Amino acid sequence: MKLKPIGIIHSPFQHAAGTPIQPRAAGGAEGTVQIFDEFAAGLKDLEVFGRIWLIYWFDRARHKKCSLVVKPYLDDTPRGVFATRAPARPNPIGLSPVRLLEARGNTLRVRDLDVLDGTPLLDIKPYFPQFDSFTNVKSGWLRGSTLRGAKADDRFEKREVKARRATIATRPSASGRPASRRRPGSKA
Repeated sequence: MKLKPIGIIHSPFQHAAGTPIQPRAAGGAEGTVQIFDEFAAGLKDLEVFGRIWLIYWFDRARHKKCSLVVKPYLDDTPRGVFATRAPARPNPIGLSPVRLLEARGNTLRVRDLDVLDGTPLLDIKPYFPQFDSFTNVKSGWLRGSTLRGAKADDRFEKREVKARRATIATRPSASGRPASRRRPGSKA
């Protein structure tokens, strides 16, 4: 089986730590979805929908030897990975129902984005409330949990991504200070 990205998602989130864990926790975060030219014709008539599903690849999550039991973001109890929305999974596919603000050419402007910048997009589907919204549904272990302001940490991020970020943060600049010790707004 082969999957081919149809585009790239651009968001304000550069690292897993601090990224909202679900669109409802994104606080209106906006971004764009750039569709590759060869797939742009598939956007016809999408602009009439208020929400769309973005289906994407968690390219920076551990998945080669992911654990089938994880501690999810909203709980400290180990849970089966299929009972969570953890990004580290056997097939690291994510989906987010985002608000579609504008479709112009092969670029979509979206809101309530909970995805890392540069994430490969696999597919888009329109959100249909009649099909996608259910009432009287059991919430399992999440019952009573609140998502407001819920942010991710780096527990599911690939080790090499964490190592690269740590190296950059401690590398001295022209001022001799590591990035982690520089004043905000300072380039050196």
